[in-house]
Amino acid sequence: MVEETRVSGVNYLLVTDSNDEDEEGEAYILKDVSAETDADAIYEMVEDENELNAVSKIFEELLDDI
Repeated sequence: MVEETRVSGVNYLLVTDSNDEDEEGEAYILKDVSAETDADAIYEMVEDENELNAVSKIFEELLDDI
């Protein structure tokens, strides 16, 4: 996991398929789709283009602050 944020009550994760910080890899944004009664969190890839663009901008701002 690279970064985590919460937008409108939904948790999002920014993850990469690279194990090494110096190595480039693909980045993915995952959305928590689990119910409050679920024991474990369930994440799915964000596929909606508008949602993906909005959350991507938030992650860009978060990473610029680091």
